[in-house]
Amino acid sequence: MRLTRHVQPGHARLYALAAALLTMALLVPAGVLAHHKPAHPQGPPPAPPGRPVTIQFLNVSDWHGQLDPLDIFGVGRRGGASVISKHWQADRAANPNTLALTGGDDFGASPPLSNFFDEVPAVLAQRMMGIQVGTLGNHNFDRGIDHLQDMIDLAGAPSSEEPGDPYHYVSANLENRDENLDGVEDFMIFDVGGIKVGVVGITNPEAPELVFPSSFGTIVPSDPVEAAMDAQAAAREAGAQIVVAVGHLGVRGFDSNGDPFGELIDFANDVEGFAVIFGDHTDVQFAGVINGQLVQENRSKGRTYTRTTLTVKPMNDKVFGTSVEFVDPICLAVDADTGECTSTPLGAPDQAIEEMLDPFREELIPILSTVIGESDVQITQTDKCGNEAGRLCESLVGNTVTDALRETYETDFAITNSGGLRADLTCPVEGGGDGFCPPSDPDGPYAITRGQVLTVLPFGNQSVTFDVNGAELLSMLENGVSREGAQGRFPQVSGFCFTYDIAETAGSRVSAAVHQDADGTCTEVAVDLTAATDYSVTTNDFVASGGDGYPSFAARMVTREIMDNDVAAWIEDNTPITAALQNRITCVDGDGSGTGNDCPTILP
Repeated sequence: MRLTRHVQPGHARLYALAAALLTMALLVPAGVLAHHKPAHPQGPPPAPPGRPVTIQFLNVSDWHGQLDPLDIFGVGRRGGASVISKHWQADRAANPNTLALTGGDDFGASPPLSNFFDEVPAVLAQRMMGIQVGTLGNHNFDRGIDHLQDMIDLAGAPSSEEPGDPYHYVSANLENRDENLDGVEDFMIFDVGGIKVGVVGITNPEAPELVFPSSFGTIVPSDPVEAAMDAQAAAREAGAQIVVAVGHLGVRGFDSNGDPFGELIDFANDVEGFAVIFGDHTDVQFAGVINGQLVQENRSKGRTYTRTTLTVKPMNDKVFGTSVEFVDPICLAVDADTGECTSTPLGAPDQAIEEMLDPFREELIPILSTVIGESDVQITQTDKCGNEAGRLCESLVGNTVTDALRETYETDFAITNSGGLRADLTCPVEGGGDGFCPPSDPDGPYAITRGQVLTVLPFGNQSVTFDVNGAELLSMLENGVSREGAQGRFPQVSGFCFTYDIAETAGSRVSAAVHQDADGTCTEVAVDLTAATDYSVTTNDFVASGGDGYPSFAARMVTREIMDNDVAAWIEDNTPITAALQNRITCVDGDGSGTGNDCPTILP
């Protein structure tokens, strides 16, 4: 079954795990008190003058319109708009002095329930969940400036026009922002229990290379540190007593000493004076104090959210106590026909949100619940190194998608970026989920629905083919392994196997490549990685156009069909699918063993 849809662009992202509960104390420099009209309706009555106020922040990271619970292989269902909303209702009841925020990519790269309807359901759900402020990440720009403006307008529409309360976007480091977008500010100030809280937004500087050219209009991200400090000073002058930053910046991983690294850590080391810095973008759970500032990041798609508290002395704006709790929003039961969560530990989920989503869901069920094939094994996004996003090593979903592309267009090789693969290809055993799945036998075979394919490939990318010489192929692979930690640019491949040395300098890491045999095993026949030999390649138009840092082949690419249609048709023609890990990608670390600390650890 083939679907024709709006074509939308590409992306990038990452995955890891660290902390669970952290309690700590820190001091924040005094703010300058001045009159400022609150940017959000007044909260509960302020505490008596001089009495400390405990402020609660609720934060979800990199949400991607995950309206239904996220099915996590081996873990169960977590998150979903109505489940998180149920938790937040209880959190607000416990402390009305609450501000809810998110750090970008709240929509974009979303499951079909939001994606098929131009992200409108995700924005409406955030209004109903009680999000009050967020920043802009690269995926917010996936469909271009005009679509982003529509979503900003929908988010800020009065409650008389749309369900829930309006919310707002902030980003301080976007040059030419106001020439392209209306309704985005450097910062906003909220009255939370009588304390004026400034919220500064930061967009990831590399965002334009993670979407198609022109998606940003004439907007250019600037230095996040300088922009954040300027916005913080302006917020204090406007009356903010404490200032927090919410940035689409994340932790990339942890070194051999267990210390975090990545853009979020660099940012925190280079700025000062923020009470809290909320990270996003990389699906790494982290909390710690850096440069006297509380820094934190959640798991993505609502797998966790944070409940953060600050106790503030109004007389001198001192923060003398903080706590961070990572909350696991569990869905206990799911309706197998619709994917709706029916039970949480707090009781029924937010029924108002489910009722809002029902018309969208009913429109999709007849189309996306169609079973198009099955697999003898569960084809998961998790790679052979255990990275749940499949961005460190070869993965079953990567092998299957690239095999589908290569065989469909009969090219020598296929390559795709791991950041373009967003979910398991096979349905969850219990059914439901983002792919509108029926239940499967726990021992297999495992169903694949049309909706599940779209959950894996949500961007509407097109398949493209072109010829490269061996040196150009090498440049693609070098880009794919050029960054440390899990990266969306990490390549998944078909038709060949390659080896890279992580101890070498980026740009000089790929040491060899060999062809695959018909059964997928790696042969001893070398792929010529020089300009002397030409090969045909299939990839997606995002990669071919230079996305994720890949060299651009846009001038020579031949545009084919919508990529998810190609994969769905291949599954129909080749069911049952038999997927296997075949050592297509091998990491070594200088001594040829691949057993040192630098290479990702392969699971047994």
